[in-house]
Amino acid sequence: MLTAEIIAIGSELLTPDKTDTNSLWLTEKLNSIGIEVMLKTIVGDDEARLEETIKDAYKRSSVVIMTGGLGPTEDDITRKTAAKALKKTLVLDEKVLEDIKRRFEGWGRRMPEINARQAMVIHGAEVLPNPNGSAPGMYYSRDDKDVVILPGPPREMKPMFENYVMEKLTKKAGAVRVVRRILRVVGLGESAVDELIAPVYTQYTNPQTTILFNRTETEVHLIAKAKTEEECNKIIDEVEIQISEKLGNAIFAFRGETMEEIISLKLSVKGFTLATAESCTGGLIAERLTEISGSSKFFMEGVVTYSNEAKIRTLGVKRKLIEKHGAVSAEVAEAMAVGVKKRAGTDFGISVTGIAGPTGGTDEKPVGLVYIALADDIHVEHRRLRLPGDRHLIRWRASQAALELLRRRLL
Repeated sequence: MLTAEIIAIGSELLTPDKTDTNSLWLTEKLNSIGIEVMLKTIVGDDEARLEETIKDAYKRSSVVIMTGGLGPTEDDITRKTAAKALKKTLVLDEKVLEDIKRRFEGWGRRMPEINARQAMVIHGAEVLPNPNGSAPGMYYSRDDKDVVILPGPPREMKPMFENYVMEKLTKKAGAVRVVRRILRVVGLGESAVDELIAPVYTQYTNPQTTILFNRTETEVHLIAKAKTEEECNKIIDEVEIQISEKLGNAIFAFRGETMEEIISLKLSVKGFTLATAESCTGGLIAERLTEISGSSKFFMEGVVTYSNEAKIRTLGVKRKLIEKHGAVSAEVAEAMAVGVKKRAGTDFGISVTGIAGPTGGTDEKPVGLVYIALADDIHVEHRRLRLPGDRHLIRWRASQAALELLRRRLL
């Protein structure tokens, strides 16, 4: 099986507010054609470190893919550093230069001289056209190793890879295919899931099984290798059926779908409508649901009633109820769910009230205490939760628990 390394280039990727999403996307594409990604590296705009990283990757792996650093400025060092690491020279490609000039003319501008750098390509490399930007990519093969250099912006990188690289690497990979399927499990931690399904997955080396816990759920990754995608899916199906018998309704997704995608599908198919009333989650449930295209079919209204007065005025929660039990209570959560359902005229009303912290907790009602409630035409129910984590995690986990309460009801 071929191995690959991905090198993401750019100092901005080392800051706390930037994420290297290109590597995630490329990994999925490479895995699908039977190429295993063994290492991902982020390198800032440092020539010495980048040269060393490229040399090491070239020694270890069959395929090396670089993204970013192909712009026209001084800190765009990928071209010259890659050429140096591969012991090749850069040459001016006149056709690429003319293409860049025409692109600027199409924008009604003259090409700045600095952009001529983008027409410098590694000697012997195939130029990869970039209809979505000014920086072309490069594909260099030597000694049965392939080096691919792609622009950083995803809207340029993705079509370039799919149109000019994917087919080449598919032929190179040969007859091996890899399929990954993700089962998402709610309400059970990583160790609990493992205890239940280990007797199943330990009988198999193909598919390979990995259990991961993220912020709100446990994921079971099933990875199969075979000659065709169809064979991979058959291998996974056999194990998935047995795992499903062990975990039952705790599995809410069989193809990696998010909770909001599952809720969206179930509500849309059944023709039900929903409204939400949120306090500590501040509209997070509504945000998650409205991220789904077509959510207007089922999501009618969402209100953030953060203060006690808002709960009274907007949802009709009785003042005496809040004074007696407090805003963070089962009684108020249920009143909020009933109130928003009545206000919006929907089939279901969901509510959340709690203490997300880090301040505001007491011995009686500590940080992480959350009540969620669900109201429909037949009944009203609630859940009391003690959620661990910081403010962000508590809010996110509360939103997930509320959606899970609705999913269970829809079952």
